Parts: sequence; C-alpha cells; structure tokens
Amino acid sequence: MLILTRKKNESIIIDDKIKVTVLELDNNRVQLGIEAPRDIIIHREEVYRDIQEENRKAALVKVDLSLLKESLSKSRQEKGNEI
Repeated sequence: MLILTRKKNESIIIDDKIKVTVLELDNNRVQLGIEAPRDIIIHREEVYRDIQEENRKAALVKVDLSLLKESLSKSRQEKGNEI
C-alpha cells in the first residue's frame, strides 16, 4: 500500500488517467474528487464488495432449462390454438 499525505486541493495522478483531489477535510471525513475516463468504473469499497457478493451468488444459481423449454413449448401450443 502506498501512503501519501495531501492537503486540501492537492491531488494525485494514477496512470496518467485518474486524478484524485482532496476537496474537503472534516473531523473524521475526507471528501475526494475523482476525475477518470468514463470507461473506468469507480465504486466505494462497500458497494464494490456488495456487487462482488451478488455476482458470486448469481453464479451459483442453477437453472433447469428443460422446465423453460417445456414452458415455452406449452406457450407456443396455446398461441397456435388461439388463431
């Protein structure tokens, strides 16, 4: 981990693409401004962890495609009878 000290309105540059600026300093809070290309996704760590957990859960879901096939087949048959 790289540890830097910055004052209000001072910045760091990451990989010539991302600029992080200290905007405000409060008792226990630091407000940061981040300038980055639109193709770079930025999340707060807790949001990032939630997304990763949801993705992990979604990867574990198993779908019985035979039930889907059966349902679609019945739906097509019913539509054919309506005409």
